[in-house]
Amino acid sequence: MRLSSALLTCGAGIVLARSLRHRFSRYDLLNKNVLITGGSRGLGLALAREFASQGGRVTICARDLEELGRAKERLARDGFQVRTAICDITQEISTTELVQELEASEGPLDVLVNNAGRIEVGPIETATTADFELAMATHFWGPLNLIKAVMPGMQHRRDGHIVNISSIGGKIGVPHLAAYDASKFALAGYSEALAAEVRKHNIFVTTVYPGLMRTGSPRNANFKSQHRKEYTWFTLSDSAPLITISAARAARKIVNACRDGRASLTITPVAKVASLAHALAPDTVISALAMANRILPGPGGVGETNKKGRESQTLLTRSPLTFLDKRAAANLNQIVS
Repeated sequence: MRLSSALLTCGAGIVLARSLRHRFSRYDLLNKNVLITGGSRGLGLALAREFASQGGRVTICARDLEELGRAKERLARDGFQVRTAICDITQEISTTELVQELEASEGPLDVLVNNAGRIEVGPIETATTADFELAMATHFWGPLNLIKAVMPGMQHRRDGHIVNISSIGGKIGVPHLAAYDASKFALAGYSEALAAEVRKHNIFVTTVYPGLMRTGSPRNANFKSQHRKEYTWFTLSDSAPLITISAARAARKIVNACRDGRASLTITPVAKVASLAHALAPDTVISALAMANRILPGPGGVGETNKKGRESQTLLTRSPLTFLDKRAAANLNQIVS
């Protein structure tokens, strides 16, 4: 018994020592090939800027050619040259071809950032099966297929970093975001299991759980039912200075976590407190969320139909209360000039 305990302790010490050695040596991004999905706007664009500023050779991919062009121009004005690629990550063949083409032209892919996202906001009565399918395709199947495509090369080289952007909604079921929550939970579970399994190949996986970030994304999100009311509460929350973080700061934290080989990163103090509270007292947190849900808009309006945030403006969302969101939207390519 004492021998087995000693062996376990020794093994744990070796694992800890290797982890600390990697953490303190930090991963050098200079000339490393980095692929960022959903990199044409929002957090993805901020991540592209941050990885490039630390010497990475960045490729951003998205579905919209014009949007990618605007993103590339913005980054060029900041002094960063990036490669762009059109890819619909919900299609497995597209993800496979993307990785093959990049590795053929740019060399081995060193860092994969699964950032692409979509969101539907509305009461669960209006959430359709299609909403869940699209959320899973974007947040789970897309990252899974990309990881499968890059993993053989990373294992062969015994080197690689993968960053999966989940959400605080991947730890706590937030009302009116059921499809989003479900898909982010799925990504988080897979990502954490993957991190444990591929560490033996010297591949590091970072699962990121952001809280509210000022990315300007609400105008491109989908809203259901009483869509103007849904857009109002969502945008006001996304603009609040004390409970949100700028995309640039979030990107800096994410890139540093990648370089450090961290397995998990939760961003914003509010998200950290909520995550801890849920772990310690889940019933209490769910009861509090149930109370909050009572003041959110009920079913009605356009029902199951999706309306973009930009189609759902109100006096409040046009007011100075959303100044920070508007500024983020302008800076992060969320608005077509």
